[in-house]
Amino acid sequence: MSEAATHEHALAEAGSVPGVDNRKYGVWLFIASEVMFFTALIGMFIAYRGRPGSEVYKQVLNVPVTAVATFLLLTSSLAVVLAIASIQRGSKRGLIAWLAVVALLGAGFIGIQFTEYYGLYNEHSFTLSSSIFGSTFFTLTGFHGLHVIIGILWCLGVLVRTLRGGFTAKNYQAVELFGLYWHFVDVVWIILFTLIYLL
Repeated sequence: MSEAATHEHALAEAGSVPGVDNRKYGVWLFIASEVMFFTALIGMFIAYRGRPGSEVYKQVLNVPVTAVATFLLLTSSLAVVLAIASIQRGSKRGLIAWLAVVALLGAGFIGIQFTEYYGLYNEHSFTLSSSIFGSTFFTLTGFHGLHVIIGILWCLGVLVRTLRGGFTAKNYQAVELFGLYWHFVDVVWIILFTLIYLL
């Protein structure tokens, strides 16, 4: 058996696709499923937003404060890019610093979201069960917030692995995989912020 045939046989046994890393392929499949999930939620929100009285909820939303949260999340995406660039240069210190920034900015976003929820409940009695618009609002933003929390935990896991010397300039794919997820979460928020708070 030739060397090429042996290589193809090994790939077939491993269930691999040439040129595609299974972990990255898996993350892309996960993101695709999440796109469908959020598309369904967004469709639900749009459907109910057009009903009479649907504009009432906008009167209780704090757009400037949420804009600050949006800025934090977008800045965290830049920090992810800088983290990957750091390890590509072989700078573990830079990777550690930027991952810490990502985690802090993500936590800031969640903190602002929690504060918003608290204010909506105490000052306006705007809850998950107060109206159909409350249900769609809290479902959309709540699921996104859960994704941010998962991303923060993932980031901390990558940070711990970095501290233990787990990455080099030639071996940092786990950082890239986290980056793919984090950028996805940020893109989803841009859509939600525009749809819920601005339009």
